[in-house]
Amino acid sequence: MRAQRGMTILVCLVMMIVVMLVGASAARLGLQGEQAARGERDRELALQAAEDALADAERDIDHGTATVAEGACGVDPAWRTVDLGGDTDGGACTRAYGAATGAVMQTGEGFLPFKRPRYVIERIECHEPGANAADPHHCYRVTAIGFGPRPGPEVVLQSVYVMPE
Repeated sequence: MRAQRGMTILVCLVMMIVVMLVGASAARLGLQGEQAARGERDRELALQAAEDALADAERDIDHGTATVAEGACGVDPAWRTVDLGGDTDGGACTRAYGAATGAVMQTGEGFLPFKRPRYVIERIECHEPGANAADPHHCYRVTAIGFGPRPGPEVVLQSVYVMPE
């Protein structure tokens, strides 16, 4: 009888360890899911900020206040060499959201970007389909970066903008 009582304690301890391991695994999976959801939310916020910067750059071009990054910003194409984050000298070739248009974007804590998005505008030659290739007109390549609610998540978007005639 005494030998059986000792086995009961051993079986109970093993069962408790198994239950504890299953619980710890479930908690870890829950945390990983929450981290993945937070990362996706941060990326979506950065994407929206970058899209807003593209729209701001287009308004900048339409109003004639655009600063075009040409030879002064390094080799062509400028978007490859400038600091889109605006943290070094290359930031002088970029513009912060609203710098020319006066648009306002809140930044800060929570579900807001930690800093305003930036963009660089380059003037490039464009050729209309079926048009004479010897007679190009100009359009603009806009590269924008949006930031998430904390340093790290960043999204870079690029578009080609043709001014409406």
